Amino acid sequence: MARYTDEPIIVNSSEYYAPLRKSRGLKAIVQYATPVLYNPTVADRASVETTKHVWKYGDRLYKLAYQYYGDQRLWWVIAHYNGYPTEAHIETGATLWIPLSIEKALSALGV
Repeated sequence: MARYTDEPIIVNSSEYYAPLRKSRGLKAIVQYATPVLYNPTVADRASVETTKHVWKYGDRLYKLAYQYYGDQRLWWVIAHYNGYPTEAHIETGATLWIPLSIEKALSALGV
């Protein structure tokens, strides 16, 4: 499940994007609305079974998502659950907690 599956599609004709639209020959840009994600509370985290992963050189969030969920597109669940916007923010040796149940993880994140 991609993070934007249930988000509305927005037609953006903002003047901010005028140069981009002009360069692409478009009148508007079609985008997904940004989902609102929540930081899990302590109680939410307690209800989600996790496994510990120590980040090492060469690790990738999409590889962990594929390993645990069978879908590399769910990398963002691991990233957000641990408070990292991207893997570039994760330092070698950092501890990541990987939710074992994708359904419970998504519920804890408010998705």
